[in-house]
Amino acid sequence: MALKAVHVTDVPSLDLVTENASLSLCSSRFPNGVEMSRSDFKMPKFVVIGHRGNGMNVLQSSDRRMRAIKENTILSFNKAATFPLDFIEFDVQVTRDDCPVIFHDDFIFTEENGSVFGKRLTELNLSEFLSYGPQREAEKEGKVLLRKKEGKIMQWDVEQDDPLCTLQEAFVKVEPTLGFNIELKFDDHFVYEQDYLVHVLQTILKVVFDYAKDRPIIFSTFQPEAAMLIRKLQTNYPVSSLNLFLVVRNLEGVKLLLSLLFYFFKLKI
Repeated sequence: MALKAVHVTDVPSLDLVTENASLSLCSSRFPNGVEMSRSDFKMPKFVVIGHRGNGMNVLQSSDRRMRAIKENTILSFNKAATFPLDFIEFDVQVTRDDCPVIFHDDFIFTEENGSVFGKRLTELNLSEFLSYGPQREAEKEGKVLLRKKEGKIMQWDVEQDDPLCTLQEAFVKVEPTLGFNIELKFDDHFVYEQDYLVHVLQTILKVVFDYAKDRPIIFSTFQPEAAMLIRKLQTNYPVSSLNLFLVVRNLEGVKLLLSLLFYFFKLKI
């Protein structure tokens, strides 16, 4: 699979689509009613995906576009929908009280009385998570939202801010013809028990099955076991592994690698 990364505002000028590409940049997103929920679905040869919606935030960048709109928010997703995109990609984690939310980083940071505090996102309940950043109720004031990158704490300042959101909100409030590339986000430094992974994935799947309707869906993840499990837990939507370079330490690791290669070769992803 070949990828080209550009800013979302440059999408109309992409010139890499061949004459027989499955989708054209000027198409109205799967105009022929592509059935993404079919188990025999084959991924089109060319799709345009908005990374974290309108684009990820690079707070230290000199390019203002990288700080234009808060990433992974409803505002960012619907802004991306105004461009000729087929999907938006976003990161989903599950809170302590079993609510799938959209947020990229493993830790969320704020500042109180001059001191910086960080908490692991999956250890927060939903109300705690939503208390960071701007609030939907005008009379409420949220906690200051900071971000840690390369060991540095930075103010998460963007030109257009928006509240944090849940997966359910995204299904309800985002342009319905826009496909969702749901990245199943896990900490790369953790070794997860299978029971935990299954619980998290089932929690996410419940929201997807309840709210996806006809929206095109792709699952992706850097977590190899989660990739295999989500393929076993459902057959409606394609699954893509974002990293197959595993550290194989024993026979079980070899079996896992071969299983993943089989699944993704079979899916032609």
